[in-house]
Amino acid sequence: MQLYSHLSQTERQRVSDGAVVSILHGGDAPWRLLLLLPQLGDFDSLEYAWWLQREAQSLQAAGVAVRAVGIGDCAAGQQFCAYTGFSAEQLFVDPTAALHQELNLYPGLSLKLPALSAAQNAWINLLLMCAGIGSPGTLAEVWRGYRGDRQAPQLIGDAETVKAAPLPALTGAAFKLAGGSGFQRPFELATLRLRNMTETLSHWKTYVPDAAYLTQRGATFLFDAEGALCYEHRDQAILGFAADMSNPLAAVLARVKA
Repeated sequence: MQLYSHLSQTERQRVSDGAVVSILHGGDAPWRLLLLLPQLGDFDSLEYAWWLQREAQSLQAAGVAVRAVGIGDCAAGQQFCAYTGFSAEQLFVDPTAALHQELNLYPGLSLKLPALSAAQNAWINLLLMCAGIGSPGTLAEVWRGYRGDRQAPQLIGDAETVKAAPLPALTGAAFKLAGGSGFQRPFELATLRLRNMTETLSHWKTYVPDAAYLTQRGATFLFDAEGALCYEHRDQAILGFAADMSNPLAAVLARVKA
């Protein structure tokens, strides 16, 4: 209850209209799912938003109100929503990751070279984390995106077309030829991640107004109608925004349907 009370009094800028209001503002719901996202152009933020869109009907049917706070400014939030389809009314921005720091979320690798600026140090630390240093499980998760995962659901419909430059447009049938149907096929997740990377690099200055917070990780909190914390996950790595990356929202959905 103490965490919920603190968060309900926390205000940030809402992307839809620029108003500064409570991040849990907006109606009553049996469940409140709050996401603290890393930088809005981060791999984790974009991929998590994709899963939220995929499971949107299930979340709505279970009475889950979703809110998210991402690192960036309002322009970053607008680009994020335009690309992912995430509701701008449900997204709030925190330019300096102040809330992440208040909640003691993992700041990422924090090696510092005195001669470099905060942004330059963040870049170096980010590259090291991408190599698995200070980011446990990242390399294994990258590899899973290429080799496929029979424990994960199929991600791209057989009739769906995916554009992920510099690759040519691919249909889901191409992934079927690579491994079959009904599960995450080889290269399927890697293709979606390539599409996200292309999006970020194409709008880098919009997504990342301040590179000093590149390594900051996020968290997931699920509260019931009384404000009790029913589930949480605190990220400890890049591509580690869920306890089960094969199906990131499975734990949340299992809890609300129990």
